[in-house]
Amino acid sequence: MGKNKKILYTCTASLLLLILIVYVLVVAKSFLAPLTVAIILTLLLAPIVRKLEQWNVPKNLAALLTTLASLLVSFGFFLLVIVQTNNVVEQWDTIQETMQPKIVNATDFLIENTPVTQKKIDGLKNKLSSFRILGSTKQANSAVTYLSSIVNFLGIYLLVFIYIFFMLRFRLKFKKFILKFFDDEQQSEVKSTLQQITNVAQGYLIGKLKLIGILAVVYSIGLGISGVNNFILVALISALLTIIPYLGNVIGYCLALIFGYLVQGDMSVLIGVSVTFVVAQFIESYILQPYIIGNDVDVNPFFVILAVIASNLIWGVAGMVVAIPILGIINVVFLHVPGLKPFGFLIKKTE
Repeated sequence: MGKNKKILYTCTASLLLLILIVYVLVVAKSFLAPLTVAIILTLLLAPIVRKLEQWNVPKNLAALLTTLASLLVSFGFFLLVIVQTNNVVEQWDTIQETMQPKIVNATDFLIENTPVTQKKIDGLKNKLSSFRILGSTKQANSAVTYLSSIVNFLGIYLLVFIYIFFMLRFRLKFKKFILKFFDDEQQSEVKSTLQQITNVAQGYLIGKLKLIGILAVVYSIGLGISGVNNFILVALISALLTIIPYLGNVIGYCLALIFGYLVQGDMSVLIGVSVTFVVAQFIESYILQPYIIGNDVDVNPFFVILAVIASNLIWGVAGMVVAIPILGIINVVFLHVPGLKPFGFLIKKTE
């Protein structure tokens, strides 16, 4: 009975600790999410700063130049999204005109062959017609809320890069700080663990960037042949969105449909876009990802899916972006802590 009670107490304490951790992550989202994103990006950018320092560039300047370069790259991506969104708005009348006959035909088919009635469809139309992009029927309050959301996003966005600058500048001090918690005999093992953590984050992110470049080419070829308007821009945005696991592919597909099928209304475009994304996903999942990313993040796909879903519930899109590298880092820690090695074995992909 004593052993059973000990197991019960251990399981209960572990469950309570897990609940407490999730609660803290949710409550402190506005603080922890930008900091975590900044840490992951810092691990990616650290080799660039190291190279600049080897070229006798002062530490402060090396960190500043690297941070500004990454800020400009991310700003360029948001600019592409804004341009593409503006194109959607400008072509909205064309989309409505093109899709109206198809919507009527689809509505008639549903009424004739399914339990859906005209009354239900009219009710859905009324709900959609009363929808406001700004989130409320009171435009003054909506504008304030919308503006507040933009300001909040920009503040967090800039805060991430402020974090990156200071972490790049003082990265060696942070490393020494961690090492001071361990004895001289343990420091070699700790240094090895920290290096593996860095390799996991860098390997995943660099591999992901290579995948994005290849997918941009694949999407450009497929969408160009399919006849999608602005296919190069759509392909680039669709490829960049794959940084968000699973959801990014869906968003990219919908974006291609908007500028392909919805604008032109041609069934061949719909087929071409669908085939392009199916082929691209097959190439990414079964050919590119195993060879480009390889074993840098040696994590069981089942736990990858769980991590992405859980992180989405806790931190939203930001959580989905950092879920896989964080899971890889956690697994490295598990494999180097004797009491947690069974969990590392469970999460690890290879047996």
